[in-house]
Amino acid sequence: MQEFSRRTLLQSSAALAVGGLSWRTIAAHTASSSASSITGDTIEHRIFGKTGLSIAVLGFGGAEIGYENTDQKTVDELLNAALDAGLDVVDTAECYINSEEQIARAIGHRRKDYHLFTKVGHWVPDGQPKDFAWTKDGVLASIERSLKRLNTDVLELVQLHSCNVDILKRGECIEGLEAAKKAGKTRFIGYSGDAAAARFAVESGRFDTLQTSVNICDQQSIELTLPMAKEKNMGVIAKRPIANAVWRYDAPPKNDYHTEYYSRLQKLDYDFAKGNRAKDAGPEGAAGIALRFTLMQHVHTAIVGTSNPKRWAQNAGLTKAGPLTDAQHKSIRETWKKTAPENWVGQV
Repeated sequence: MQEFSRRTLLQSSAALAVGGLSWRTIAAHTASSSASSITGDTIEHRIFGKTGLSIAVLGFGGAEIGYENTDQKTVDELLNAALDAGLDVVDTAECYINSEEQIARAIGHRRKDYHLFTKVGHWVPDGQPKDFAWTKDGVLASIERSLKRLNTDVLELVQLHSCNVDILKRGECIEGLEAAKKAGKTRFIGYSGDAAAARFAVESGRFDTLQTSVNICDQQSIELTLPMAKEKNMGVIAKRPIANAVWRYDAPPKNDYHTEYYSRLQKLDYDFAKGNRAKDAGPEGAAGIALRFTLMQHVHTAIVGTSNPKRWAQNAGLTKAGPLTDAQHKSIRETWKKTAPENWVGQV
């Protein structure tokens, strides 16, 4: 079986319905109570586009526990505590090392408590060429493998994982997803990726959902794909919603998955991402502002990865502060527009 590192595999492949309401709409006092609600200490939920699923605005991303080889005891504690605190979306991928199996061991016994999403496109069985992953048979084989690893009979969502426009245009991988949906292996199908490929996926009309990068350091999708996704009533997942918290670095990070955002942040020079505010763990600190900014866009849930058992509940607490002020939101958008060159495209 061939495995690929996170950055390498993604770079190589990437070369108005009620569900559309966001915090910006809520802030303007036009939201429907069925689109978004906060009751007491319960995290806000939004209708996940055409899927009709009601999901929490903060999900869990399984990449970090896989790539960091987080011990199972910690994963058990993390995910069970998060479910107890209101988590109901768990997103992973077949290429996140053992993440799928870690999740199944930790919370497989609580399968009715959460919606389970995974991705395909970077696992190749022994003896097959690398491009087999994007064929119809390759997609179907990967889904079967994920079902076993996740110890479930059906998934809520299977997504193509950052394949490029040419692969999407060939259509075989989409046919694989459609066949899996028809066979009852997954309830919904989606595309996870950015820039031109994400635009093509949305325009195609063949996907139920879009997962794409949107954050204070990555705003291309706000104009390129999110408006059309809204028109088509697609469920939208924000990945990398706090820009990998790159304000925590005093020097360029060694993790190459973070370096682009770190470089951008130095140029964007947001006040809230410097000095004491960068260290502020509250809703007006860097993490709070970043997450709340992302949730003001047309997204239904933001996927944040962590290996800290307390982190999900802490991040969920930040969302309860609600939307940024109009002035805060406008400042972030205007800073981006005057600073970002054309080559600051969405990052996989």
